[in-house]
Amino acid sequence: MKELKNMKTIGNLIWVIFGGAITAAIWCFYGVLWCCTIIGIPLGKQCFKFARLSFMPFDKEVREGSGSGAISTIANIIWILTTGAAMALENLCIGLIFCVTIIGIPFGKQYFKMAKLALAPFGFEVAKK
Repeated sequence: MKELKNMKTIGNLIWVIFGGAITAAIWCFYGVLWCCTIIGIPLGKQCFKFARLSFMPFDKEVREGSGSGAISTIANIIWILTTGAAMALENLCIGLIFCVTIIGIPFGKQYFKMAKLALAPFGFEVAKK
């Protein structure tokens, strides 16, 4: 079990060095911009969710949260039509590229996790495993 935790730590360290920190900072920046308006606060909260996942994804999972319902479904439909489909496709393609090599498979799996969140961020949460 300890070896598995060490591998997650090494994976997160490599992830942060090669772009995770920059990606998380960009998501935080967009979250702050969205939160400057009252209407954009729900979208800003989703940006912070993506930042939390993109900073250290190896010890986190995307699961259904307590806030899933009709409002979350409507918000997810709007999200998918505006940005979610493109984001999910982008993360899916990057994940497939990483999965070409054996060494890249763990990183590809993290992009698949982000693609899942990109399709439906409302009503889902990022939690530690």
